[in-house]
Amino acid sequence: MPFRLLRTMVFAMVCLGLGVGAHVFGGGTVSGDAMLVAFWLAACAAYPVAGRERSLHAILPLLGGLQLALHLLFSLSHAGSPVQAVAHAVHASGGLVPGFGMLVAHSWATLLTALWLARGEAVLWTLLRRLAVRLLAVLLPPVPETPFFAAAVVEPPVLRSAVLRHVLSGRGPPMVVETS
Repeated sequence: MPFRLLRTMVFAMVCLGLGVGAHVFGGGTVSGDAMLVAFWLAACAAYPVAGRERSLHAILPLLGGLQLALHLLFSLSHAGSPVQAVAHAVHASGGLVPGFGMLVAHSWATLLTALWLARGEAVLWTLLRRLAVRLLAVLLPPVPETPFFAAAVVEPPVLRSAVLRHVLSGRGPPMVVETS
């Protein structure tokens, strides 16, 4: 449970940092209340999927959807009422729909961040699997070499060398017979 919560908070911070950074880079401002709401929105979206290893195919859509939601939240948070927020967003950015440049910037940042998070996931889970194997090797008793239900292996008796008297050897060069 704490590991899942830690992974959720890391994902939410990365998502919030990406969203706030892109929004401020685009010329907008972000209030503290909007950042707090955005953080909890990202954390609530990430918590259900933070229980196991995720690939790029799972991270990219979640991150992209959250970036869209955070863009809308930050655009609507400039004014007090929703009507004023829409009017302000329409006036400031030409509409709630981001322009082409902002869309490209959000897309590239989302893709690169998703790749970074997916690689981090792979490294983290590989490290945890290796650590688990090492801990199991240390904590568990060694496995016996023979199976538990195997029959006892009877070794053949040791053969003693015997001099064989009537052996013809065909190896080696032919013997030279001397006649005198």
